[in-house]
Amino acid sequence: MRPRIVAGNWKMNTTRQMAKQLASAAVQGAGAIYSVHVVLCPPFPYLTTVAEALAGSRVALGGQNCHDKEKGAFTGEVSAVMLLDVGCKHVILGHSERRHVLGESDAFISAKVKTALKAGLEAILCVGETSEERKAGRDEEVCSQQVSAGLAGLDEQSLSRVVIAYEPVWAIGTGVTAKPEEAQAMHAFIRGQLGKQFGEAAAARCPILYGGSVDREKAPALFAQSDIDGGLIGGASLKADEFLDIIKFAVGK
Repeated sequence: MRPRIVAGNWKMNTTRQMAKQLASAAVQGAGAIYSVHVVLCPPFPYLTTVAEALAGSRVALGGQNCHDKEKGAFTGEVSAVMLLDVGCKHVILGHSERRHVLGESDAFISAKVKTALKAGLEAILCVGETSEERKAGRDEEVCSQQVSAGLAGLDEQSLSRVVIAYEPVWAIGTGVTAKPEEAQAMHAFIRGQLGKQFGEAAAARCPILYGGSVDREKAPALFAQSDIDGGLIGGASLKADEFLDIIKFAVGK
């Protein structure tokens, strides 16, 4: 059985006090939910604050990004080793905001994945098409390219430490969510691509999350789909009660 995962991506939000409160609420509300793996990904300045709040709990800490180099003259960047050093278990890579706003390429993202895995982190690799690509019928082509390129050079053992997050760009922060059947179709397609690259057995074990305006109303139908193993949650993860509801919906899959 694949693990069920709900990760909160706080993006460039929160203050130190808010981060502490959200982390404490997650520990209190989700710490005993053993069937769902919960991950919190705060902004870099609050990683240690959140790590302290999560200490001794089952809620894991994740980074929102990392560089592909282990160290060096890269002002403003954060390495995978640094994330591991402050208590991170996971790191989000290839988010659409990194791809489309900051111009990160598939090759750069692939290098980051390898560096993160080498450091001992688990990678959450984000893939997804824009509205224009979907309207042009290129959604599968785009996701296939992002998956194959992002995981290029990895073996089956390495894939066991990767989570895929399908986040259609047109659904992120827009309030528009893919219909459950649309999301399921793309998740099944992505799993098929993983099967071609790593074998069906490895693909069947790889968790694939959905992200893109997921809230407490939409989560149950999405999480009920056979190939959707949880969610990468943005805005709703900043509301403790709603985030906890979404985690509980993942239990019932």
